Amino acid sequence: MTAELAVQATAVGKTFPTKAGDVVALTGVDLEVKVGEFVSLIGPSGCGKSTLLRLIADLDTASTGSLEIFGKSAQQARIDQDYGIAFQQAGLLPWRSVGANIALPLELHGFSAADRKARVAELAELVGLTEFIDRYPDQLSGGMQQRVAIARALAERPRLLLMDEPFGALDEMTREYLQTELARIAAETKAAVVFVTHSIPEAVFLSDRVIVMSPRPGRITDVIPMSFKGKRGDALRESPAYFVKVTAVREALHGTPVERANER
Repeated sequence: MTAELAVQATAVGKTFPTKAGDVVALTGVDLEVKVGEFVSLIGPSGCGKSTLLRLIADLDTASTGSLEIFGKSAQQARIDQDYGIAFQQAGLLPWRSVGANIALPLELHGFSAADRKARVAELAELVGLTEFIDRYPDQLSGGMQQRVAIARALAERPRLLLMDEPFGALDEMTREYLQTELARIAAETKAAVVFVTHSIPEAVFLSDRVIVMSPRPGRITDVIPMSFKGKRGDALRESPAYFVKVTAVREALHGTPVERANER
């Protein structure tokens, strides 16, 4: 593996034993994510997107193949805090303020009070929550809670951010706003991002590459580069190039051109 890769998966497979027999969730997955690259995983429900993310995060272990994060084992990368992770549910502690939730990873790893305070202030500004540091989760909207979760995931300056449908439960307006914010944050922090989503427009808007996965057993069936220039914003969502890429991803998911599929 070269130093330019944040993630390298080679022939990765995952099988879950059940009473009814083994369930093959992933098979033969080869994936490379470059340092600073934003990659989305998309595919039908049950295709193994979240399973692959969990393997990268060392929340589960691959049954076959090899997986390296910045040239290390997934376990070592977790120990070294090389990645941050955010899920669909923000998972904030209700008895801790916004600032205290953001500071939790720093507190657990022995950062001084002064260092925690400075980092929390920096992150609150990054996600636009400076005025809400002393509020509690039940005083925030769902979108604001997700911004706290993103800030917490970034607390220890990870080189890799793992995100499992973090905007899936939000309304469309909030979702689009947070997509724009996440694109900005990823560009500013230069962290690599592996992002799981069911939304084609979301994957196209955010990504440098979209990884299309098949129904179970999950495998990569297509890799579609986005090749957009400039900042991600409303102008991109309204551009012809954007709609071309949305169509390309939709066709890859269906396995057939959309026009022909609609004629059937």
